[in-house]
Amino acid sequence: MSHSGSTLVLIMVIAVLAPLLAYGVGRRVPVPLAVFEILLGIVIGPDVLDWAHSDALIDGLSELGLTMLIFLAGYEIEFGKVRGDTLRRSVWAWLVALALGLAAGVLLGGGYSTGVFIGVALTSTALGTVLPVLRDSGGLRGRFGSVVMAFGAVGEFGPIIAMALLLSGRTAAQSTVLLAIFAALTALAVRWALRPRPPWFAAVIAKTLHTSGQFAVRFVFLLLALMLGASTALGLDVLLGAFAAGLITRLVLAGAAPEAGPEILAKVEGVGFGFLVPVFFVVTGIEFDLDSLLSGGRALLLLPVFLLLFLVVRGAPMWFLAPRDLDRKDRGALVLYGSTALPLVVAITTIGLDDEALSAGEAAALVGAGMVSVLVFPLLALKARAGRDPVPEGGEGEGEGEGKQVSRGSEAW
Repeated sequence: MSHSGSTLVLIMVIAVLAPLLAYGVGRRVPVPLAVFEILLGIVIGPDVLDWAHSDALIDGLSELGLTMLIFLAGYEIEFGKVRGDTLRRSVWAWLVALALGLAAGVLLGGGYSTGVFIGVALTSTALGTVLPVLRDSGGLRGRFGSVVMAFGAVGEFGPIIAMALLLSGRTAAQSTVLLAIFAALTALAVRWALRPRPPWFAAVIAKTLHTSGQFAVRFVFLLLALMLGASTALGLDVLLGAFAAGLITRLVLAGAAPEAGPEILAKVEGVGFGFLVPVFFVVTGIEFDLDSLLSGGRALLLLPVFLLLFLVVRGAPMWFLAPRDLDRKDRGALVLYGSTALPLVVAITTIGLDDEALSAGEAAALVGAGMVSVLVFPLLALKARAGRDPVPEGGEGEGEGEGKQVSRGSEAW
């Protein structure tokens, strides 16, 4: 078997094993699936068993997995439900976090080129990891759940915009112009998506939904390809195109096929969370520089520093700018949920390594801190709000179906 073939087999073995481990451990402690995928990737990687190595094919599949991950993140966010004063507060909280993050990143990284990657990574929120925990505890319903959704949505969308502006290698003015052009194209696409589709469109979706034609699924991937092409043509990061494609896809499906939308999404998620996204996370583990982290030097010291900075940089602005009707316990839980980070941290460090702006040790410390955050912060948040959101018998109630739909497949984050 070729080198790529054997590595791909090992990756898929982990992709199957990880949900079993998450299911078993999840009976006692909820652990995001991505943590198991990364950890098992480290085990089979060069620094432990040395069974798997990345190459052009594996790296290509991994990049597709990252693209699909961000696409599904864009689909998850319903900006129509995060508006008004809460949205304004969440935006200001993220902007303050960006300023703090860039300052901390420049100090730790010893310069702007490294500091900007660290700073942007410190402002992210793993909303997809937080939503399942909130849903299962009953916290997604009501005021607190809507606040977490608003702050978490901005914590996912903001870093992607910052990546386009700050991590492109162009001047701020050039990046802003290109981003404005992309925003205009996206706005046109959104306007098109909101227009009623002709009757034949819904008819073709219904007729091919359970056949080899799969018109709706192919149409979704066409939208993704078009937005990726637009971002690439403008010299912007493809993650921005993937995120925008997710937003547009939700609008199209909601208007053209509201009944079939969940089933179409399930098919797309099957491709993403069933194959491409696990490849991305396992390859992240394979390429994780464990030796640099455990060498006892600066990288190992940076891990707890980054973990603390997630709370200070991302969490402190949320504490002070949270809506006034949240009491101290809810504010504390909001800080913990909002400071949980991993997927975008992995994406940003991957780009930083490719651009040689981050050292392997710095990237490993950031990803390691992100893994600890998704393990610890949500559990502390649940403890802080214990008894405030009792789950109805049977696990369902008003708004529960909505929570389930919003967080479909989120466990993979």
